[in-house]
Amino acid sequence: MAKSLVIVESPTKAQTIGKYLGKNFTVKASVGHIKDLPKGKLGVDIENGFSPTYLLLPSKKKVVDQIRKAAESANEIYLACDPDREGEAIAWHLAEEIQGKKGKGSKGAKKIHRILMHEITKNGIQEALKNPQELDQHLYEAQQARRILDRLVGYQISPLLWDKVRRGLSAGRVQSVAVRLICEREEEISAFKPEEYWSIDFECEGSSPPPFRARVVTLEGKKIQVTNADEAKRIVDEISRENILLKTIERKERRRHAPPPFITSRIQQDASQKLGFSAKKTMVLAQQLYEGVSLGEEGPIGLITYMRTDSTRVSPSAIEAVRGYIHGQFGPSFVPPQPNFYKNKKAAQDAHEAIRPSSLDYPPDRVRPFLDRDQFRLYELIWKRFVASQMESAVIDQTTFQMTSGDYGLRATGSQIKFPGFLAAYQIDRLIEEKQGEEEADDEDRNLPALVEGETLKLLHPFPEQHFTEPPPRYNEASLIKILEEKGIGRPSTYAAIVSTILEKEYVAKETGKFTPTRLGVIVNKLLVENFPEILNVEFTAQMEGELDEVEEGRRHYVEALKDFYDPFEKTLEKAKKQMKNIKAQEIKTDLVCEKCNSPMIVKWGRRGEFVACSNYPECKNTREFQWNKEGEIELSKREVTGEFCSQCGSQMIIKSGRFGRFLACPKYPECKTTRAVSIGVSCPVCQQGKVTEKRSRKGRTFYGCTAYPECKFASWDKPIPEKCPECKAVFLVVKFKKTGEEIRCATKGCEYTRPTASSS
Repeated sequence: MAKSLVIVESPTKAQTIGKYLGKNFTVKASVGHIKDLPKGKLGVDIENGFSPTYLLLPSKKKVVDQIRKAAESANEIYLACDPDREGEAIAWHLAEEIQGKKGKGSKGAKKIHRILMHEITKNGIQEALKNPQELDQHLYEAQQARRILDRLVGYQISPLLWDKVRRGLSAGRVQSVAVRLICEREEEISAFKPEEYWSIDFECEGSSPPPFRARVVTLEGKKIQVTNADEAKRIVDEISRENILLKTIERKERRRHAPPPFITSRIQQDASQKLGFSAKKTMVLAQQLYEGVSLGEEGPIGLITYMRTDSTRVSPSAIEAVRGYIHGQFGPSFVPPQPNFYKNKKAAQDAHEAIRPSSLDYPPDRVRPFLDRDQFRLYELIWKRFVASQMESAVIDQTTFQMTSGDYGLRATGSQIKFPGFLAAYQIDRLIEEKQGEEEADDEDRNLPALVEGETLKLLHPFPEQHFTEPPPRYNEASLIKILEEKGIGRPSTYAAIVSTILEKEYVAKETGKFTPTRLGVIVNKLLVENFPEILNVEFTAQMEGELDEVEEGRRHYVEALKDFYDPFEKTLEKAKKQMKNIKAQEIKTDLVCEKCNSPMIVKWGRRGEFVACSNYPECKNTREFQWNKEGEIELSKREVTGEFCSQCGSQMIIKSGRFGRFLACPKYPECKTTRAVSIGVSCPVCQQGKVTEKRSRKGRTFYGCTAYPECKFASWDKPIPEKCPECKAVFLVVKFKKTGEEIRCATKGCEYTRPTASSS
């Protein structure tokens, strides 16, 4: 009997779906995209309607052969790729490979259905199979237009950067705008001039305890601004000589409304602020929760709905279920009379529900034993946010004392939670959420005493305090994603990739969780802004996203959108080829003198960025690494001397940095070119012959490998140390670098020995 064939992207998703569908279905996974534009060339025929050339990925040939074979014997074929633009593109390419040269609609061609699974549950899968659709050409063309746009920009601007700056750099239609935002914020910070101001508080006491603090806020009815110590002292002296009169007491009830359920951008922000996750990590974990996690005897279960969405919409059945859960878990007073509904943002596509638990049968405590720590923390966050979204508002009693002392006005504000409402399930992080009100900054949960209007208050102690205005903060992942979303740059599914790319390309660095532009990032950004002002324009980038949405909705043809973009871009590109400054050829004079030949030293650009070189090159090949200090001056890097000696000339070797990390080099280069890998003093635990050395991957990440490679393939991301495990007697331990600090642990599977390092304890 012929079976129906269901094709998804992920093997995990295939396993979860297969459990529900039973023996009459075969489920295959494409393992992501099966086709893409060719590497190394543009792959877009600009002259013929921007026609793309897609090639079958070599790594997917075996997978596609298996899918074709399964399709030949299937009576029905269902493409169940993710329900978004990218999933539609994968489905389209799969259909082309299955139908082959016959093409859709031709004699003998297989009938192919497109199904959309918004949650990987039994009901979600059955509902999708009941409602098969045609492949969506508009959605596919919108994704194709995005891919072509990115290829046109990346493959035509990036070679310019290779010629003018260094090889390996890249420009992107969206990533370069993100770098621009970070660079502009840094310029604001550099240009900022702090201004002094003072706050003046008085500790007061009335007829009932406790004492409380009141702040001076007005002078003769106008807002007061105190800018220096002398003025602050004068005000303290004047008020200290007067009585303080409690003029009015204002009491009001304030409501804080429940937050909407998560959308993609919001979960990335919340997970960054609350859990310390990068956007990339958040999306990887969410994908795992969506595709299915094995829950023991129950097998794999999809725990959340689709995680790429810009909509706060929730299905009626899910709302009914969560209201019942709230009633049972928190009580009837926590359930609002009518369900809470939330408005979507203006540009929202509303294609999918908000991110929520796929079933309330799996509360966090029930699934905790089956999830790893990070999966559980993200699932718990999603669960709590969804439950809170359908709870009653929190009610806060707020009290304000308005006081006078001569011509001065003072104010004290306190508030107390009267009814917790949604706060019983989910605490809002005010750094992320919209402001709930100007008065709600420092006073929540502070009680004021029970006083009466007209009281004269006793002044206990003044608290004048000096402050300085602060520059705008650097972006962290949460705030960068927030500004990208607000300005319409990129789409929810692209934010994680944007952040990862600008870090990998070393355009920005992350310091204490905040983004700062590197010197390379500043230089590249300046070149792009000068030569491609429209491409790097925030409004223009947002406009292009809007045009892609129009393509998806069928209101605009994708070729027309590409042509409108490319005609002016082509002219700008030709102009930039002639006018863009050549940083490679640029030489900056310095006051430094070469220690080998006494010639002046100059700053030059190489494959790894800036370095100081002798101006007498090629006669003298002396070079030094350096850093720019905060004053814009050059600081030469200290040469790291080792206890090892050159095997050729006997000189004490130094540590240098190269393309693949640090290495030992003879200081007499170029006369002596001896180099060696840097050993960390640990024998290889696999072959026992080589030494473990520090290396660097293609993406610049440090790892540790054996000097006997390729004969010995030992490798570790964690740094081995020459110390035996006290529990299992393994020949070495490793240093694990975590956000909470360093940790020493055993790398042997099954051994749980750990201890903090000296620097962490």
